[in-house]
Amino acid sequence: MSTQTTIPPDDELRPLTVADPENDALRHLAVVGDTYTILISGDDTNGRYALIDMMIPAGGGPPPHRHDFEEMFHVLEGEVDVTIRGQTSKANTGEAVNVPALAPHSFRNPTDQTVRLLCLVAPAGLERYFAEFGDPVPKRTSPAPKLTDAEIRERIDKAGALAPQYRIEML
Repeated sequence: MSTQTTIPPDDELRPLTVADPENDALRHLAVVGDTYTILISGDDTNGRYALIDMMIPAGGGPPPHRHDFEEMFHVLEGEVDVTIRGQTSKANTGEAVNVPALAPHSFRNPTDQTVRLLCLVAPAGLERYFAEFGDPVPKRTSPAPKLTDAEIRERIDKAGALAPQYRIEML
């Protein structure tokens, strides 16, 4: 009796990806106050997922929004308030949070220390969205550049204009 599989053969052209968050050659982006390092991009995974290292300063985090892709946060350092469908929960170091696709949500650093998160999105694409309006910085721990009020408004307006293209709705 032979065993058949529906799994396609290995794509040997796809290499193993090992990403060191301290590698200055990775893409590091200041995204309206936060600093994001793209560890694994959709280019590395045939679009299946992306992994982003996020540094969220005191009071930082995105405004309420929703999207049609799955998102998961793992808190590496600190604590973060995550609001989903109007209900806020706290996630501490070592904890993980799943944000279901389509659920209205936001997160915020309620502390006076920088919070570090790993963010996994499936499928990929969020990393490309951030690259469209984020400012390149030299490394993961680089502070976001000081922007004028006009520059901040420009980034926010651009993020809002691009959001539908990336299946994101700002609320």
